[in-house]
Amino acid sequence: MPVPELPPPRSSLPEAVTRFGATALGAVAARAHETSGAFGTWSGAHTLPTLPAGLSFGPSPTALSPTAPAATGLPVPGTPGPGTGLERLLRGPHGLGTAGLRLTPREEPPEPVAAEKGRPIPGLYHHPVPEPDPGRVDEVSRRIKAWALDEVSLYPEEWEEQFDGFSVGRYMVGCHPDAPTVDHLMLATRLMVAENAVDDCYCEDHGGSPIGLGERLLLAHTALDPLYTVREYQPDWAASLHADAPRRAYRSAMDYFVRAAGPSQADRLRHDMARLHLGYLAEAAWAQQDQVPEVWEYLAMRQFNNFRPCPTITDTVGGYELPADLHAQADLQKVIALASNATTIVNDLYSYTKELDAPGRHLNLPVVIAEREGLSDKDAYLKAVEIHNELMHDFETEAAALAAACPVPSVGRFLRGVAAWVDGNHHWHQSNTYRYSLPDFW
Repeated sequence: MPVPELPPPRSSLPEAVTRFGATALGAVAARAHETSGAFGTWSGAHTLPTLPAGLSFGPSPTALSPTAPAATGLPVPGTPGPGTGLERLLRGPHGLGTAGLRLTPREEPPEPVAAEKGRPIPGLYHHPVPEPDPGRVDEVSRRIKAWALDEVSLYPEEWEEQFDGFSVGRYMVGCHPDAPTVDHLMLATRLMVAENAVDDCYCEDHGGSPIGLGERLLLAHTALDPLYTVREYQPDWAASLHADAPRRAYRSAMDYFVRAAGPSQADRLRHDMARLHLGYLAEAAWAQQDQVPEVWEYLAMRQFNNFRPCPTITDTVGGYELPADLHAQADLQKVIALASNATTIVNDLYSYTKELDAPGRHLNLPVVIAEREGLSDKDAYLKAVEIHNELMHDFETEAAALAAACPVPSVGRFLRGVAAWVDGNHHWHQSNTYRYSLPDFW
């Protein structure tokens, strides 16, 4: 049977601009990219929505105010900021080497006092953000618990306090301030809960073990990346997706996601989840061998076993789509990787005392530094803070350079979404005193 001839692929950028060449910037800025998802359409010709002051990209004097009733899922109105084109995209970046790119002063909001319970790690480079909208938090929290209990039977009754203490609704609302509706927020929330179920039940202290982890992860991954096999064995695979809580959660969360996302967005998530699982396996191998890796080896593992699947879906949760050829650009991939690495070191630092109190030896960056470089616990912890800060500055510098080199509206919006995720992730870790407490090093 002859194969039908396919039209030549079309890039979202002129060929010269795929390398972010300076001579083609005018042509890029003139193009309006329109992408659609299940929840609506984003047009590059529109004014970009502003995000709350204090986010790494796009702060403006007028903050986004999510005032729509949370239970209804009504769109959240964004207040247009001043300026067009390059000015719109560059008014927010900061970090090393970016002062000249900021066209308006960046106003840091005051540290929230009454609503926050935790304190930030002294010396940790971060940006304070407002408390997540309480109406949205309550609605997302209600919906995710109903999903966990009624749709996927995620946990037994004795785990309920831990589920509530995780405060996943507050987490996801804080990380996605530009999500148009609660339905969009639920896409990220289900995936976050499912990923944590796999980590807890396969790898960590709710029945996890490094022994046999590869098989469990591979079979769970087929809930995200479906198996296509012969008819005789297809029913066995389909039944296996309901075999345990992690697979049930993966299957359901991914089903919701693919119905809302474009094909390239779904495949992007599958790729980043495979990266995550590869990182789990490296850590499991060290556990089986009772081995502490070199610091650089640990950081390499953390580029895979990290939060990357979460910020990579920021456009889907925001109700628009960053075109696949833009997302695949090496410079954008570097920005995503740096952001994900920094956010994961935040987790290492805030969970340090929690992991020390847990049975067995848990690898985190301060522990690895202390072991491999012969430092005291305090000095190793403080060096880990410095490593985080360098990653954060590199993320912001690279993101600002990319925004300047490729002033396409969807790129600018995506970068601001990633930066919002970074800031929201820190805020949740800092303020979740149910889970985290700081060591007594100051």
